[in-house]
Amino acid sequence: MLKHRGFPSRLPSSDFQFTIRRANPKGVTPIVARERYADRRPADRRADLGFMAALWECFGTESFERGNLDAGRISWLFGREVIPAEADFDNQSYDALLKIDVGRAMASFPDVFSDESA
Repeated sequence: MLKHRGFPSRLPSSDFQFTIRRANPKGVTPIVARERYADRRPADRRADLGFMAALWECFGTESFERGNLDAGRISWLFGREVIPAEADFDNQSYDALLKIDVGRAMASFPDVFSDESA
């Protein structure tokens, strides 16, 4: 399992984790698309924003390996702002490649990309 050095482990001043410490010995947690409803708590929205900002800062438009990124946190963005980067995507692999769908990410999280347009 690739460990993304320099990637924040959690949202500052919260318990929302962005990375895991070690591989799960019982099996890899699958990445699944989770529905984000309009009535989500503000803290959950901040966690999504912080995670997207960290992804953008670390990877930009490049594909990236899932590695030690938290499957639960990825799942909130998966299928929309974060998409598979390969045709034979395995949602239960630490080696799976992902990428940011920049257009959808800009629409969903304009604050993350506001500096890019200036």
